[in-house]
Amino acid sequence: MVKDIQLRISIEEETIADILLIKAAQALSINRKNITGIKVLRKSIDARKPTIIFNYKIAVYIKEPLPKVSEYQFDYKDVSNSKSIHIIGFGPAGMYAALRCIELGFKPIVLERGKNVKDRRRDLKAINRDHFVNEDSNYCFGEGGAGTYSDGKLYTRSLKRGDVRRIFENLVFHGATDQILVDAHPHIGTNKLPKVVQNVRETILNFGGEIHFETRVVDFVIRNKKIQSIQFQNGKEMTVKNVILATGHSARDIFYLLHKKQIALEAKSFAMGVRVEHPQQIIDSIQYHCPGERHELLPPASYSLVQQVNNRGVYSFCMCPGGFIVPAATDNGEVVVNGMSPSKRNNLFANSGIVVEINVDVDLQKYDHFGVLKGLEYQKDLEKLAFTAGGRSQAAPAQRLTDFVEGKLSGDLNPSSYQPGLNSAPLHSLLPKLIGSRLRKGFEVFGQKMKGYYTSEANIIGVESRTSSPVCIPRNEQLAHPQVSNLFPCGEGGGYAGGIVSAAMDGERCAEAASQNS
Repeated sequence: MVKDIQLRISIEEETIADILLIKAAQALSINRKNITGIKVLRKSIDARKPTIIFNYKIAVYIKEPLPKVSEYQFDYKDVSNSKSIHIIGFGPAGMYAALRCIELGFKPIVLERGKNVKDRRRDLKAINRDHFVNEDSNYCFGEGGAGTYSDGKLYTRSLKRGDVRRIFENLVFHGATDQILVDAHPHIGTNKLPKVVQNVRETILNFGGEIHFETRVVDFVIRNKKIQSIQFQNGKEMTVKNVILATGHSARDIFYLLHKKQIALEAKSFAMGVRVEHPQQIIDSIQYHCPGERHELLPPASYSLVQQVNNRGVYSFCMCPGGFIVPAATDNGEVVVNGMSPSKRNNLFANSGIVVEINVDVDLQKYDHFGVLKGLEYQKDLEKLAFTAGGRSQAAPAQRLTDFVEGKLSGDLNPSSYQPGLNSAPLHSLLPKLIGSRLRKGFEVFGQKMKGYYTSEANIIGVESRTSSPVCIPRNEQLAHPQVSNLFPCGEGGGYAGGIVSAAMDGERCAEAASQNS
């Protein structure tokens, strides 16, 4: 017999050996000797009150052995000589599309503009140290996409789009810790993701797939409403049958290419703002109600904030406890910031995007002459502004949080995790009013919700602009583009995902759709 039960465990109880066994026996009114195993299904922390509680959902096995086999078995086949499906982009959507193709008996041929994870590290170092951005190999482009070097947070609200547990178990199959199957807000960590991504690559190659790095797509040859072939930057061309387009939200050249070829696109609402960075100890003290150091059993605290300001959402995005801020530009002449955390989340700082919802139909009328690309052009203009305000390098414009709200230039800035450096800038006047004024009000409200959050010890750093794609590539019920029957827009770049998990699920769906089109 197996029974699922909920348990609430205090911090003091958490230190007791076999506490789950003890509590489970009490809850079920049975002898402990009859419990043959306990499987933790979910673990979360309830820190709403000073007495902090660990919430457990567990499966209790009564006179029955604990199963050792994973819930999922991944049936990878030798597809060396099978029909091919071409996948452009090797981020989460592209990786999972390729893996699903192999399960379905199709050969994935992956075309990735960037480098593999090992070689990619040198280009990331060049951004941080030399302020040089390789437009094909950076924090957004390369093996594993933006997810590889930007944290690996796996929390998603997209529960209706696919099987989240399957996505997690596949990550575990490829080397991720099985703790992600339990945590309410699972996270792999920037330091551990590259190995997982490398293992995915090896699976694809071992079962007959192909992966071509440093292969940027520059054109599509389209006849009779189908892509006949793909052309590359090196002048080579490849004949294709079905194409999954999983290039991510920052592949602007792909949006320009599709627009030039009169393939329908749609402007899409998105969000932009800044990164705010606090000492982690401040966030811990607020969230855990502790004036000093947090308890050793508690992880670095996170937060989630949202507020409506003048009919637009202002909210936290990609919160990174114990993390650091990184330069996420994809070209020189722009500054973009993002956040990430190592697996232990043991850095001194906590950072989060604080962004403002932008309605492309209402807020960007001055950009209407750009048509469906107006959001993209607006995004670019703010990134160029940040580049200039930061000193025309990858140093980022920054301001103390309180100075930003009060409209004062900061005489000096707090220490920061951002390696290229910060330059004091009047972001309160540089940011467009539709963003800046809402951020200022939002920070005031957040300070009321989290006492101590509004502080001069925090910096705001600009700009956080790549929250999602400002362009949507439409698709029909078969997940193909309505004008190009063998093109399957996928993941964040298509406008159909908002993170690693949702992108992975969409990648699987597009692989299934492309296989049915073969």
